[in-house]
Amino acid sequence: MTYKIGDILEGTVTGIQPYGAFVSLDGETQGLIHVSEIQSGFTKNIHEVLQIGDAVNVQVIDIDEYTKKISLSRRTLETKFVHTVHRKKRYFTNKNKRIGFRTIDEHLPLWIKEALEMLSSEKC
Repeated sequence: MTYKIGDILEGTVTGIQPYGAFVSLDGETQGLIHVSEIQSGFTKNIHEVLQIGDAVNVQVIDIDEYTKKISLSRRTLETKFVHTVHRKKRYFTNKNKRIGFRTIDEHLPLWIKEALEMLSSEKC
């Protein structure tokens, strides 16, 4: 059977890899749902969303003319989109511990003095 971009099909999950899920569209044709197309939002583990043997509705989003590989998506068929919460990054430096560039600035003259004294004592 020939497929075209935009077709909505039903298939069966035949394999799962960290990068995506393989879906059998008919007896001869297989496509891949990339991990980014499994669902909206972030998919940490595909096995939490799909299992081998699951029937899935997918949409054809790309067909490679030369290799005839078919790219599929479940995400394009979703009616509700998962909004991912971006968490504020936490950095190690803590103002209360008084570590960072300010303390280096305070200690640098002492370290230079100690290094110069060591160098001058080695010359003697």
